[in-house]
Amino acid sequence: MHSLSPKVISDFNAGTKSSWLSRLSSGVAELESGTRRQWLNCRYHMRICKIVACTPERNIGGGGGGESGSRGGSSSSFLSRSQTYALLKQQMEVAAKSEDYKEAARLRDSLKLFEEEEPILRLRRLLKQAIADERFEDAARYRNELKEIAPHSLLTCSSDATTLGIRVQVRSVYIEGRSQPSKGQYFFAYRIRITNTSDRPVQLLRRHWIITDANGKIDNFWGIGVIGEQPVILPNTGFEYSSACPLSTPSGRMEGDFEMKHIDKVGSRTFNVAIAPFSLSTFGDGTDTF
Repeated sequence: MHSLSPKVISDFNAGTKSSWLSRLSSGVAELESGTRRQWLNCRYHMRICKIVACTPERNIGGGGGGESGSRGGSSSSFLSRSQTYALLKQQMEVAAKSEDYKEAARLRDSLKLFEEEEPILRLRRLLKQAIADERFEDAARYRNELKEIAPHSLLTCSSDATTLGIRVQVRSVYIEGRSQPSKGQYFFAYRIRITNTSDRPVQLLRRHWIITDANGKIDNFWGIGVIGEQPVILPNTGFEYSSACPLSTPSGRMEGDFEMKHIDKVGSRTFNVAIAPFSLSTFGDGTDTF
């Protein structure tokens, strides 16, 4: 597990909905200094394979309603499409950085076509629009179709849970610059905000992560504190930090818990604070809010 520099927050009311993205970017920049500068300063040591076309397969039976065909092989098909999507995004970034704007434009158009045709992204757009238009019957149908062809896609890239007055919010994002899809290497950053809404001070002692990749492989990780610290969080204050998770598949999920204890009374028992499940996805979830 990789980690970014922490940020202690005393007042969470002053931030904007998208401020977590700028803080994550700033954490990424900070990590690139000193002995730990290894985050986004990647020089893309990979051979670029041109993708001439990127229209994804659509497992749609007969009509144009977006229903899935046979479920057999749908998982491997999704992984293949996700890998293609991630590779296209990375190649576009490489082309733009090398000032090959003609190639970057071609890849941009390929990405746009892919996003329009990819079943999961298409159904997400339809679902979002149906909800906005209050066409809830259609929204239910699109959600059922998503559940049928890709149940994992219903899990968002953020989560929010409160245990005994300790609120844990998480948001993940895919980092193209540190990923190498052609080698099966995908890099995800996540930012965690812990807010003490109780009237007692707590200390974070240990962490436990459960990481599941798209093939169903489960890894458990335990550690002392977070990013080398065991922070004390006073009432009505919080602690915020960024970290990262490499994955061998283009999607997965994370969940876990923090072991904490109240420090205002000697001999207090420890308790576990839930970190609700959230997605790691090259597709994202169409939102940028914490």
